[in-house]
Amino acid sequence: MNNFLNSKIYGLTAESLSKGKTNLQVVSEMIAAGIKVIQYREKEKSFKAMYEECLAIRKLTKEAQVTFIINDRLDLALAVDADGLHIGQDDLPITIARKLLGKDKILGLSTHSPQEAHLAEDSNIVDYIGVGPIFDTATKKDAGKGLGLDFLNYVSNNIKIPFVAIGGIKKHNLTEVKKRGARIIALVTEIVGEQDIKQRVDEIRAILHNSNG
Repeated sequence: MNNFLNSKIYGLTAESLSKGKTNLQVVSEMIAAGIKVIQYREKEKSFKAMYEECLAIRKLTKEAQVTFIINDRLDLALAVDADGLHIGQDDLPITIARKLLGKDKILGLSTHSPQEAHLAEDSNIVDYIGVGPIFDTATKKDAGKGLGLDFLNYVSNNIKIPFVAIGGIKKHNLTEVKKRGARIIALVTEIVGEQDIKQRVDEIRAILHNSNG
């Protein structure tokens, strides 16, 4: 969790939004830009294709000492020896996910309400939670309507375990998210859709550095 706790940006893959770049290319550019936590999120490919892609990404991330997390697919996370798994409310129960994943791997859980956030924290099973979607987003088909900044503000003031703010976060609303207490922020299209990922990450870091909160 060291990378996680010391990171401000949580990177995610989204090949359909990467304007022709492969997930491997995007991850390489994220690593070059200094991003230390990267989640592989892919829904449309065969398991074999994802496995081969993640093997290559695992090699890159391991060499760069970058934390590599797989979205949803426990079997894929185990197959490539990823650093962790991120699941949603409708995926495996966290007790089963933890048992199969092992105690030394990172387990993250998406939350969409104060109740879900408290249940995750009280479980003593998950290492961090995702908080969102903060704003409306088109990057995840089943994300639902944006919850707004009130939920983020609630989590910042009432939940002690680490959390990632996610969902529709872009340069123009980044300061508002930071002011509501978000320490780790996930941006998808704002990073993967850029021709020059390093330049965009540098711009995001500058905004975060100059934001109050």
